[in-house]
Amino acid sequence: MYLPPQFRSKDPAHAAALMRAHPFASLVSNDDEGFPFVTHLPLHLEERAGGEWVLLGHCARPNPHWRYLRSRPEALAVFQGPHAYMSPSVYPDSARVPTWNYLAVHCRVRATPVEGDAATDALLKTLIADHEPAYAAQWRALGGEFAHRMMAGIAAFELQVLDVQCKIKLNQHRKEAHAAMHARYAAGTPDERALAEWMRKLGMAGEELQ
Repeated sequence: MYLPPQFRSKDPAHAAALMRAHPFASLVSNDDEGFPFVTHLPLHLEERAGGEWVLLGHCARPNPHWRYLRSRPEALAVFQGPHAYMSPSVYPDSARVPTWNYLAVHCRVRATPVEGDAATDALLKTLIADHEPAYAAQWRALGGEFAHRMMAGIAAFELQVLDVQCKIKLNQHRKEAHAAMHARYAAGTPDERALAEWMRKLGMAGEELQ
């Protein structure tokens, strides 16, 4: 993605926080005709020994994406964080234009199929723990035969993260707008409040600039 230096985050903790807070990703790779094919799905970030990052996920078996990943394992996983409009009224002068602030993470990945009921079950339990831990007991109570049928209907995979780009576009290079922008976002929509919190984390909140 287009990544000007003022918006590039080199802190892996920023990327990890965004990926965990906004796990519903877009997985992009090419179909058999070479056209981009996109699946929208939740992904679980796992940090393994040696600093390796792996994303865990699955798609429905009728979805051809898993076959594309077997033929062409490299793909792109995109995580979209909070985003919002920014009015030029946050500047002290009027010779300004509107923009859109946002946070995003792009991961270049290599896919490996997850085979067998035991490995697939472990992957599903990891995703369950992310989103509804209480459901784990119900999943176990459904019985082996039912679980086998359900798992036969999905294709699970691991995505080894080869490269990470993290973009935090919060008008960092325009300090004269930070105080007004933070105040505006802090009183706004959920996405705007999330951007205000990121501004605070990065030392851009108005009270810290006065």
